[in-house]
Amino acid sequence: VRPNTNMKTKWSDVPDDIKNTFERLGIPQAERKSLAGVGAQYDSELVYHNVREDVAKLGVVYTDMESALKGEYADMVRTHFMKLVKPSDHKFAALHGAVWSGGSFVYVPKGVSVEIPLQSYFRLNAPGAGQFEHTLIIVDEGADLHFIEGCSAPKYNVANLHAGCVELFVGKNAKLRYSTIENWSKNMYNLNTKRAIVEEGGTIEWVSGSFGSHVSYLYPMSILKGEGSRMEFTGITFAGKGQNLDTGAKVVHAAKNTSSYINTKSISKDGGISTFRSSVVVNKQAENAKAAVSCQSLMLDSISRSDTIPAMDIRTRKANVGHEAQIGSISDEAVFYLMSRGMTEEDARACIVSGFADNVSKELPLEYAIEMNNLIRLEMKGSIG
Repeated sequence: VRPNTNMKTKWSDVPDDIKNTFERLGIPQAERKSLAGVGAQYDSELVYHNVREDVAKLGVVYTDMESALKGEYADMVRTHFMKLVKPSDHKFAALHGAVWSGGSFVYVPKGVSVEIPLQSYFRLNAPGAGQFEHTLIIVDEGADLHFIEGCSAPKYNVANLHAGCVELFVGKNAKLRYSTIENWSKNMYNLNTKRAIVEEGGTIEWVSGSFGSHVSYLYPMSILKGEGSRMEFTGITFAGKGQNLDTGAKVVHAAKNTSSYINTKSISKDGGISTFRSSVVVNKQAENAKAAVSCQSLMLDSISRSDTIPAMDIRTRKANVGHEAQIGSISDEAVFYLMSRGMTEEDARACIVSGFADNVSKELPLEYAIEMNNLIRLEMKGSIG
């Protein structure tokens, strides 16, 4: 589904109906305040893209995928495009490879540190449509980047499909933080594929918040290819009525002295189903690898469901691997204590849930942490009685 405009670099040139949608979502106010660059995709294609002049002068490339395939970085794009996520991986990767459109290309040159985040925002506005954007990020040796991805869609009476793809290449001694806040409508099938490969001494950090969709299958994968590379995944999932959110993370230790830490929290209410899956593979050559997985689940009623399904494939004796999981409910004593301090029961429960999600919100820039807490409070509305 094509929007009724071509891509613009000036916000004033974007058609009013599309501009009003993104204005309500906080784009480009966020850009003016705290972002190095912004891309906004409406349905199948980008409608707005801009990068700050001082960031561009550092040699940072941030553009839409179609332009990247035609410009001076076309060879770099072709070298990396769908090399981490191959069309043969699964049927939705094959579908994505056949029909992809839109998305962002980012290249951070060797030794460049981008001190403020770049952001892409994806809005699927057409009923019964699919979105297949492709994000390709290359962070060269010794470089540093924080990239934020936001997703949303209005609710219709027909199903929508999101089958995007994210490929992240982290160079030697480079660092990439990839943050995602997803607030899809409850008619969305979210079948996104995300994968990163990390060279020697490099770091990939994932921060993920999943609050929408009817069904989600989302397991960002990290391949620790270089010695001393590391991965950290921090995630929160909120499954409400009619939602089945199957999320988690995967990591492959393929070199010596690599480390990974997966820390997730899930919340389920009103019959929502939250499933956490993790896959940790330590190859034979990955001696002295360290891996830890922690999963905590909070169930807000007796009709919801939470499952934890860890998988570990350890092929060397010289590795330190651990896993822990906890499932619990909100303490009546904690609710009573907050109510004795003047809170309503609904506000008390929302406060406790926000505190439960604190490990994710504190990893986000302030305005996104506020957005996430607001989403939690919206999900908690009507949770009493």
